[in-house]
Amino acid sequence: MQQKLIIYTDGACKGNPGIGGWGAILFYGEHKKELYGYASDTTNNRMELTAVIEALKALKRSCSIEIYTDSQYVKRGMTEWIDGWQRKNWKDVKNPDLWQELLKTAKAHDISWHWVRGHNGNPNNERADELANLAITKAGSSS
Repeated sequence: MQQKLIIYTDGACKGNPGIGGWGAILFYGEHKKELYGYASDTTNNRMELTAVIEALKALKRSCSIEIYTDSQYVKRGMTEWIDGWQRKNWKDVKNPDLWQELLKTAKAHDISWHWVRGHNGNPNNERADELANLAITKAGSSS
């Protein structure tokens, strides 16, 4: 049986809107890769979405993936709300650009979505949060 790729993601924002950061950790067997980045004028929800999008963009081929996020917005968006949003042509949906990009990047993969309580001691969620905040720190020092 093929091993699953495990991804933990998180987003953070100093001010909402404000400087934001995102972090992702990808695990495949013994391999681990950490990714992070920032945006200068954004929201927490945009960073939560961006973390997942950037993690998926880093992949070279289709995978079976388990994504762990502490964002109910991301998890429920992809598992409960997305079909209705598409049916109503994204009317009154916040961040439609990122939702559409997430749909496009997720299409190639078999993804199961999981919610994990944030700031509750899960080491991988805590590390994704650290990466998101590291990105914010780097953004502040580069301006």
